[in-house]
Amino acid sequence: MTHFTVLNLPTFEDSRGGLTVLDGALPFQVVRTYWIYGADGQTRGGHRHRHTRQALIAVTGTVSIYMNDGVTSETVVLSNPGCCLLVEPKDWHTMTFGPGSVLLVMSSHAYDRREYIDTPYEAT
Repeated sequence: MTHFTVLNLPTFEDSRGGLTVLDGALPFQVVRTYWIYGADGQTRGGHRHRHTRQALIAVTGTVSIYMNDGVTSETVVLSNPGCCLLVEPKDWHTMTFGPGSVLLVMSSHAYDRREYIDTPYEAT
């Protein structure tokens, strides 16, 4: 169990493969969608946001997401395309990519560099 919100998306599997449905599952309207790939062994992110909410799905492979909301910190491992991690604006996060991983990111706001907070929470 995690302190952070992980959605288990409706997934249907049969002999033809799997199908995961995102319709209506996110608590915000998606304004920006992108995916990160070719980052094997790399750590990306290292920020939080002023307003933007995000939803992260490891479409393939494994991505370890370090999360810190200023009170609780933990690493959430995404390795199932039916699981979606919600990243709230207060959540400092870094993403470490396993071999061949593809991370789908959906955001509530368009890209704006002024929206980013690059200073991590102070250790207590």
